[in-house]
Amino acid sequence: MNPIRLDPLRAIMIAATVFTLTLTGCASSSLSSQSQAANSSSLDAAIAGSQRTDKARARDIYRHPKETLQFFDLGPTQAVLEIAPGGGWYTDILAPYLHDAGQLYEAQYLSTSADLAAEDSDTDAAYRRKLAAAPAVYGNVVVGTLHAGRFIGFDAHERFDRVLTFRNIHNWIKDGQFDANLRAFHDALKQGGVLGVEEHRARPGTTVQQMIDTGYVTEAYVIEHAQAAGFLLVARSEINANPKDTKDYPHGVWSLPPTYRGGDVDRSRYAAIGESDRMTLRFVKP
Repeated sequence: MNPIRLDPLRAIMIAATVFTLTLTGCASSSLSSQSQAANSSSLDAAIAGSQRTDKARARDIYRHPKETLQFFDLGPTQAVLEIAPGGGWYTDILAPYLHDAGQLYEAQYLSTSADLAAEDSDTDAAYRRKLAAAPAVYGNVVVGTLHAGRFIGFDAHERFDRVLTFRNIHNWIKDGQFDANLRAFHDALKQGGVLGVEEHRARPGTTVQQMIDTGYVTEAYVIEHAQAAGFLLVARSEINANPKDTKDYPHGVWSLPPTYRGGDVDRSRYAAIGESDRMTLRFVKP
């Protein structure tokens, strides 16, 4: 990966941001334990809520929702934008958590390819029906779309404290929209806002075509492109690591649960491996 060269002014801005983040971290560490406990309890309540199905809960051992959201410094009063929510696995947690004091926006991803867009249309429609059927939980959620690097359905410019995306980047690389999306995320965040990324992790040296074919993306690729879009990497976590994942399956990451694209072939082997090895990265907008 080639290093990103910054002009002196930008270097100063980033240094100032790091300094500010350090001060913020020090201030955060001085918060009362009672306040921190209240936030943790609120997140626990959202994760334990009846809006989540047993099937969704069964994946917590692989997806670590509490630890992941805490790593992204999620707070109950923030304005949060989740990208490409799929069936709403994380929406089921974010919506009740942010319901009273925060804001949750969801951007369904609309591919620039008609074929790829058609593949997601049923899931997107089911997602909207799910939200409409439970207004007590999801009534405050605003749903729009992300298409060709632009948000449609709401004004996103410097509006959000957090932009979160879970296991979507490989699709955007395939669609040729990863860089455009990153620029849209950068514009959507307030200064000092966080981009939280979770993605299937490839071995170093994996080619772009292999990333598209297998669904596994290298950390170096994600970091390089995020930096080029103006983000600063501030932390990595192994919360969602899985050393059992050998990443060499006939159907790529989709061989593993929950997809099991190979059907019953080697299903017990894949079940024993569990869900994919994933990077978890936190970027900031300087």
